[in-house]
Amino acid sequence: MTKTFTIEPARWPDDRPALRQVRETVFVQEQGVPLALEWDADDATAQHLLARDAAGLPIGTGRLLPDGHIGRMAVLPAWRGRGVGTALLRGLLGAARARGLTQVILNAQCSAVSFYERLGFAAEGPIFDDADIPHRRMRLGLLHD
Repeated sequence: MTKTFTIEPARWPDDRPALRQVRETVFVQEQGVPLALEWDADDATAQHLLARDAAGLPIGTGRLLPDGHIGRMAVLPAWRGRGVGTALLRGLLGAARARGLTQVILNAQCSAVSFYERLGFAAEGPIFDDADIPHRRMRLGLLHD
């Protein structure tokens, strides 16, 4: 099977337009997250990854905060189920290991909990709302070579 996308590091703020295109399409337009909640000060200190299709267009993104929190995982609808989210998450986990982090956490939308569980994350605590969307906190311990 031919790989039809690439995963690359994104630089803040240089790649903000590409990140914005994906995140605003998924979170603001599709899911109704208020624009004011989508962008925060953490973007400046986060390590971002960007997925691009064969033409170089942005199709997915995710970020890793210095404290090991993974977030803003978003893949455009036409690209879901094609390995983009898995590749982004694996890239973020590799970045966390490279930093020497022993665990990562994320707040998964409940509809995505099974996706994260397939990659080893465990749900913990109660369901809570974030931007009026049900979420669940998840954690993964990282093994180091």
